[in-house]
Amino acid sequence: MDSKELKVPKERLAVLIGKEGEIKKKIESLGHVKLDVNSKTGDVMISGEDSLDVYITKDVVKAIARGFSPKIALKLFKEGYMFDLIDIRDYVGNSKNALERIRGRVIGSEGKARRYLEHVTETNISVFHKTVAIIGEVENVTIARRAIALLLGGSPHGNVYRWLERKKQEMRKRQFEEEHGIL
Repeated sequence: MDSKELKVPKERLAVLIGKEGEIKKKIESLGHVKLDVNSKTGDVMISGEDSLDVYITKDVVKAIARGFSPKIALKLFKEGYMFDLIDIRDYVGNSKNALERIRGRVIGSEGKARRYLEHVTETNISVFHKTVAIIGEVENVTIARRAIALLLGGSPHGNVYRWLERKKQEMRKRQFEEEHGIL
């Protein structure tokens, strides 16, 4: 028996549980685990027989806690999907003004930068409080993480977008070569 405990912001607990507990039940069913949610403290205990199931479910709960909808978070139960979390404070420290400004760089005007990153990298991205979270296939999450790190580090959006386009072209070329046996 393995278990993990984590904290979920109180404003995200209702999303984690769902109407009449439907989301919680779905997570328990897909993850082969038991979730104990303390709605007063926000503590969530995940218990299960298999430590891999507990680990994956922990990422699903963490994804919901970081702003993803349950539908997107449940993708983590699929083979080849991963969750990654970037702490914005690693780039700007604890300055509230710098934190807001740098969050704005990732989100962009009316969400355009985030939507563009999601589209090109085929990932889902959530900017929530002091973090940027990414869900997607492993290679795509790696590329999205690098692009977000460049933006957080101050690189101009245009440069990051050009880098992303080059990376995606390289990936498409490699996929084409693998599919057609060209080495």
